[in-house]
Amino acid sequence: MMHIKKLLLLVVSTGILAVSSFSEEFSSKTYETQQIEDIEAKKSMKNFIDGSFGLKPYRVNYILPYGYASKSYSSYIPEEEYKNIEAELQVSLKINVGYNLFGLNEMYYISYTHKAFWQIYTKSSPFRETNYNPDAFVIFPIADTKSVFKLKSLKIAIAHLSNGQGNNEDVIFPTGYTNPGNRSRSVNYFYTTLSMQHGVLLSDLQIWLPLTVNGDLSDNPDIVDYTGYANLKLSYFYDSHMFTLMGRMCATSGQGAIEGTYSYPLTDDVYLYTKLFSGYGESLIDYNNNITKFSVGFSFSR
Repeated sequence: MMHIKKLLLLVVSTGILAVSSFSEEFSSKTYETQQIEDIEAKKSMKNFIDGSFGLKPYRVNYILPYGYASKSYSSYIPEEEYKNIEAELQVSLKINVGYNLFGLNEMYYISYTHKAFWQIYTKSSPFRETNYNPDAFVIFPIADTKSVFKLKSLKIAIAHLSNGQGNNEDVIFPTGYTNPGNRSRSVNYFYTTLSMQHGVLLSDLQIWLPLTVNGDLSDNPDIVDYTGYANLKLSYFYDSHMFTLMGRMCATSGQGAIEGTYSYPLTDDVYLYTKLFSGYGESLIDYNNNITKFSVGFSFSR
């Protein structure tokens, strides 16, 4: 019964997000702003009513109420056993902060992506892992119509990724309390993405480099052995269907991951969304844990 209530809560949350765009459109029609003479006040009020402050979707925004993994996840609390089924959600937004500073029609952005893994089917329903990913980037458009690559844009970015956990290895806990050890995972990194287009196929080649202080990646010193330094993402469109496939691998260790997604519009703003992940790095805490997982739910952007 408790699981049903939790699932209903997640479904209600999904419904709220699904109707948010309708609510914004409705609100702009019910408030009266035409008679306001102060142009700036009118503009500010309309932006406030519509919730329009320049924020746009960045990566996929989704809620996946059901995800089935090939094995149970490790719990750092002996009394709380994690299951191999869980919910997953991601919120990702960006805002444009500049344009054409070098006369190349480039666009400047800052963004934030929040990804959470929710053990909703266990007794206390903890969030097993949460990843925080702010970044700042610039996109240079490329009008390549002649080469075989069909280059469309070059993205240059700097980012931070962490799970917000602490290192308690040297902390003395009272009797009866479990020391979780070092659950901190974080990395600052630079990356660049080259985007290409061949008809209905989009290709994104991303190369990333961790930024270290004196070579220190103490929270996860071998992370690149599991992620490599590059990944390739393909996005294919057929009618209203969208398929994506991402692959990455470390050349020296042979470790890596693949991820495939499928989405189909249910309404103008809500999509059926499925995801299959297999390999290392599903989340930061699992960067060195090999997992295969299928998830299904809804997305609110592509």
